[in-house]
Amino acid sequence: MKDFAGKIAVVTGGGSGMGRELVRQLAAEACNIAMCDVSEEGMAETRQLCEAAGLPQGLRITPHLADVSDEAQVERFRDEVAERHGTDKIHLLFNNAGIGGGGSMFAHSREEWEKTFNVCWGGVYNCTRAFLPMLLKAEEGHIVNTSSVNGFWASVGPRIPHTAYSAAKFAVKGFTEALITDLRINAPHIRCSVVMPGHIGTSIPLNSRKIQSGNLSDEINARQIAQARARIASMGRDVTSLSDDDIRKMIAERERRFREEAPTSAAEAATIILDGVKADNWRILVGNDAHQIDELVRQAPERAYDLDFFESFAAKAGWRVP
Repeated sequence: MKDFAGKIAVVTGGGSGMGRELVRQLAAEACNIAMCDVSEEGMAETRQLCEAAGLPQGLRITPHLADVSDEAQVERFRDEVAERHGTDKIHLLFNNAGIGGGGSMFAHSREEWEKTFNVCWGGVYNCTRAFLPMLLKAEEGHIVNTSSVNGFWASVGPRIPHTAYSAAKFAVKGFTEALITDLRINAPHIRCSVVMPGHIGTSIPLNSRKIQSGNLSDEINARQIAQARARIASMGRDVTSLSDDDIRKMIAERERRFREEAPTSAAEAATIILDGVKADNWRILVGNDAHQIDELVRQAPERAYDLDFFESFAAKAGWRVP
C-alpha cells in the first residue's frame, strides 16, 4: 500500500504516544481515521493537534472510547466505525495499544499480570478478529501489530522481572508471523507487519500506572505507591526504608526519564512504521537499539540473559544499567 490518501485506518491507543503520532501522520496524508483509547481527553488532544496542523477537506477523524482487552467493547468500537464512517470496509488496522505491569510472577498480582497480557496480546487478537471482515471487503488491506524488542528478548535488564509484557509481545510476534501464511492462502489482498520498537519516548509508564490502578488522573495514589513498592522489591531492593514520598519521587522520575531520555521519539517511530508499511516490510524494527539487540540476540541466543550480555548491549545502545 503505497498511498494512504482516501483510505480508512483504525488505530488503537490513539490518545498518546506512537498511536497519537500515527494518527497525526496518517491525517497529514489524507487518510481517514478511527481511533480508540481508554482516555477521551487524550483522543481529544490528538484530534486538536491534527486540526491545528490543518485537515484536508472532508477528512474524518473519529474518537471511540474502548478497552481493547474487552471483546464486547471492541465489537462496539467496530460497529461505531462502520456507522460513523458510513462504510463496511477499512484498509489499515494498527493494533498499537499497550500497557506495562505484572512484571513478576511472584511480586505482582494475577490481576495486574493478566491486565497487561490481555491488553497487549488480547487487544491484538480481539481487534484483528473484529475488523477482519471489514478488511476482507477492501480492495487492499494491511494489519500492523505492535510487538516490541521484548517480543524476541524477554528482558529490560537482568535485575528486573518482565514476564507479562514479554509474554504478550512474544505472542504478538508469533501471531503476526503465522498470519503471513494464513493471509496468503485466504486473503492475499491483505498484508501484515509486526512492529518491534526499542525504547521509544512515550508515556507508557504513566499510562500503565493509571490503568493498572484504575485511577486515570495524574495523582499518585496509595494503590499506585503499593504497586511501585512491589515492582521495586521484585528487583531485589529493600523498600522498608523508603517513605511514600520517596516512592512518589521515584515514580515521577522514572516516567520523566522514559519519556524525555529515549533515543527515538514517538513521531520518529510512527514515520518508521508507516514507511515500513509502504515498503511492504513484514518485520519493522524501530530504533537503533532495536536493531542492535536483534543482532546481538541472533549472534548469541544462549547468552541473551547473562548479566554481561545486557551490560554490553546497554553500553552500545545508551540504555541505563538498572
